[in-house]
Amino acid sequence: MQAMDILPVATRTFRELSGGERQRAILARALAQQASILLLDEPTAFLDINHQLDIYALLQDLNRNQGVTVVVVSHDLNLASQHCDRLVLLHEGRVYQAGAPEQVVTPDHIRTVYGCDVIIDRHPEAGTPRVTLPQVGPRASLNVKRSFLPNSE
Repeated sequence: MQAMDILPVATRTFRELSGGERQRAILARALAQQASILLLDEPTAFLDINHQLDIYALLQDLNRNQGVTVVVVSHDLNLASQHCDRLVLLHEGRVYQAGAPEQVVTPDHIRTVYGCDVIIDRHPEAGTPRVTLPQVGPRASLNVKRSFLPNSE
């Protein structure tokens, strides 16, 4: 509970917790089991950015220093790219691409899987791929077109 910063809410019921507090409580419960493998579905959902960073720092520590295998399901491509060693991109229920973030997070792969064009640059500190969504509406640039790909079949 201390690692997840939820000691101050320990006396409250689960229903009384905010979404972020619930998420951290669920992760604290998983950590208390001291499993050698953690499978986490959107562990940073509902969390503010400082807690998102705390979660990924904790998961990296568990993996690198304690030998815990950590598998994270996430729709946040930037956090995944910045904090995960390997990524698996799924498309239509199948593995579309797997590998290091640099191999997986590319404009072509994102276009195929998500049906939109994106801007990919590098995170200024981590050097990992960073996804920026194009501007829509009156401020939209002519440099990146927004497109939707129809479902195949």
